[in-house]
Amino acid sequence: MEQGKTDTGYRQLYQDLVNRILHGDGHSPRPERQAAFNNADLPQPLHALVDKVAHHAYKVTDADIDAAKQTGLSEDQLFELIVCAAVGQASRQYENGLKALEEVVKEGGQHAS
Repeated sequence: MEQGKTDTGYRQLYQDLVNRILHGDGHSPRPERQAAFNNADLPQPLHALVDKVAHHAYKVTDADIDAAKQTGLSEDQLFELIVCAAVGQASRQYENGLKALEEVVKEGGQHAS
């Protein structure tokens, strides 16, 4: 497959994933999924959990989950919000990586094949 077609294919798959988790059917309301994806505008202790998933996922404990459950969310809802938080952080890293590559190309760097 040609490089351009591969890039376009991966970008489409990425966009499909983001659209699915943010706008598809789910147990969590779409605004909450978007907030978890953006790591913004969530009440405590849910924000603490989402922020920890985004920045230090290896540090998430049962206590973090139990505290988030106190907000009245079901396990299915929490799972969805955790996935949104993780994909949101990965998306920010992906987009930043693409921007960095674009800058290198603009500055005359070689395009790796």
